Amino acid sequence: GLVLGVYSSEKNDGAAQFTNAGDAFDRLVSGKLRELLSLCGPPLKKGKTRIFHGLHQDFPSVVVVGLGKKNAGVNDQENWNEGKENIRAAVAAGCRQIQDLEIPCVEVDPCGDAQSAAEGAVLGLHEYNELKQKKKPIVTPQLHGSAESEAWQKGVVYAEGQNLARYLMEAPANYITPIKFAEHIEQKLRSFSNVKVHIRPESWITTEQMGAFLSVAKGSAEPPIFLEIHYLGAANTSDSPLVFVGKGVTFDSGGISLKPSSGMDAMRADMGGAATVCSAIVTAAALNLPLNIIGLAPLCENMPSGKANKPGDVVRAKNGKTIQVDNTDAEGRLLLADALCYAHNFNARAIVNAATLTGAMDVALGSAATGVFTNSSWLWTHLYEASILTGDRVWRMPLFEHYTKQVTDCPLADVSNIGKYSRAGGACTAAAFLKEFVTAPHWAHLDIAGVMSNKDEVPYLRKGMAGRPTRTLVEFAARLSQDSHK
Repeated sequence: GLVLGVYSSEKNDGAAQFTNAGDAFDRLVSGKLRELLSLCGPPLKKGKTRIFHGLHQDFPSVVVVGLGKKNAGVNDQENWNEGKENIRAAVAAGCRQIQDLEIPCVEVDPCGDAQSAAEGAVLGLHEYNELKQKKKPIVTPQLHGSAESEAWQKGVVYAEGQNLARYLMEAPANYITPIKFAEHIEQKLRSFSNVKVHIRPESWITTEQMGAFLSVAKGSAEPPIFLEIHYLGAANTSDSPLVFVGKGVTFDSGGISLKPSSGMDAMRADMGGAATVCSAIVTAAALNLPLNIIGLAPLCENMPSGKANKPGDVVRAKNGKTIQVDNTDAEGRLLLADALCYAHNFNARAIVNAATLTGAMDVALGSAATGVFTNSSWLWTHLYEASILTGDRVWRMPLFEHYTKQVTDCPLADVSNIGKYSRAGGACTAAAFLKEFVTAPHWAHLDIAGVMSNKDEVPYLRKGMAGRPTRTLVEFAARLSQDSHK
């Protein structure tokens, strides 16, 4: 199969404006493609497809996809590069049409941006069907022509990184337990000589006095794991690293503060923070990015049992602060508190944590963007600029003292794990809680609860767990590796 792009007509004459590859193919078939397109009715709208058969022996099926306006660039209102997003969406739609025809291989028009085209193809074709007997046919996308092969390959690596996060998040919780998660990541990194993976057992976590993390884990029969990854990509392996921290609750029942049963199955993806940061490091290693990255993922289940945290219990975090656990379903921040304290051991250039932390984040932004809470404008700028390129957007949220007071005004301990006004500003009070365990000048907390899954909002992702914002984290790391700021 072949996927070719066509732009919206600038004039009203309705004549199709092909990409370079589209033009070349049309010449190859003596203008038949253009002729057929004009006979098919109105011009192709953005993201829409038309399929033609029998035009050329090498390509029995050709899908033409609408790319929108030719010179679409950064849209300040939308906070993304519209041209790149259009290409991703169009190519994904075209590749799925080829898959529906059960054609095993598809060549993809680079559409003027081979990286975006590759991302659209590889992300658009991905589906978790490991456990089904009836599977969709596997389609291998490849670049049509050879002009932009390096950019295409980069796009493939970026997309495969996000697909790894999607795989981990989508898999059932009895398949991706804390130890299975850690082993899966270790296996992905085995071939890189500049990566070390440490799978820390419960005894190590106890020695590190991570009392908040252990208090969540003790409710489950699955033992906790602290996954620690060291990627040494910088020329000087002693350069200050970027530290990624990811919440790794492989299943979240809510504990004693049990969640409603409706939709609880989706809580297999409550390790989305760990999945995205670990996948970002796998991608950074594959791209051989010239910087050092450390990944930290506290992994456990949050279950109700005779040993589980009870509302009102007080636990002690690694830095000595006591925490009143007023709601056992606000457990992610307990894991992160200890992991963030530990992250300060590495003289980090920046600490970035990601977590499916609060339902309040989903209420605030929905699936449009990841909420970012940060004490560093420098760090925010890098994340924001990276997200414009990837189309996987971020939006800055407040870290006001106003919210800190709501978690530190606590009857029994130094901090409470929920704000004293309960539902008000829940994403913000959660961020304020985390800030109590951070002294680093460049720290960002990404609340990814709203972007955890995809229904139909992102056209180049199928329905299911989204693996967002893996590509933004990779692009951010790539930008940081070029930035001389220490």
